[in-house]
Amino acid sequence: MKGYVHSLQSMGTVDGPGVRAVLFTEGCPLRCAYCHNPDTWEMKEENLVSAEEIAEKIIRLYPYIKNGGVTFSGGEPCMQSEFLYEVAVLLKDKNLHIALDTSGCILDESTKKLLTVTDMVLLDIKMTSEEDYKKYIGGSFGKTIKFLAYLEKEGIETWIRHVVVPGINDTEEDIKKLRKLISDYTCITKKELLPFRTLCLEKYENMGIDFPLKGTPQTDKEKLNKLQKIIQ
Repeated sequence: MKGYVHSLQSMGTVDGPGVRAVLFTEGCPLRCAYCHNPDTWEMKEENLVSAEEIAEKIIRLYPYIKNGGVTFSGGEPCMQSEFLYEVAVLLKDKNLHIALDTSGCILDESTKKLLTVTDMVLLDIKMTSEEDYKKYIGGSFGKTIKFLAYLEKEGIETWIRHVVVPGINDTEEDIKKLRKLISDYTCITKKELLPFRTLCLEKYENMGIDFPLKGTPQTDKEKLNKLQKIIQ
């Protein structure tokens, strides 16, 4: 089976435990106002790769990632769950740890199948209300929470991620609301607040599209650390 692959990062250290290979897939149904990877939104025919070919490339990195693993990211990787399932099965022959970095916007039978070979999920809860999801994300808060409930039911280890954007979701009240929303889930082993950054501006300019949050300041590190203590 073939899938649409944007790129393969060989020595990732922030997308799951240990040193990891990070596979960025193409295709995403969301349009987050702060998206850093607009170049992964569309699936491009020239980037079709077979599961065997990409698994082989990842396995070549085995000496470096054997104590870390592989993370499927994107785009939204669950748009290509069948393809990634095939890749994961091949990687499991090497006992590699598999993490899925997702927005939780797709929970169909193919995604559930992929989750059977997934060791950990990095779940991005982008906002804390349906209204803000529609306004800033173009998606559904309810779908993400449903995804989290499924992870809880299946006992799949989960890291929660949440990008803090100045003027949108950066108050103590915002973070306390997030903390309350996820407080009862025993599958969650880590909660990570991420800073809003503008490093993606050049990508938007090169693609000839407007960055929705142009002019928004980057997240203050000191403030982020303070908010991180609230959600611990």
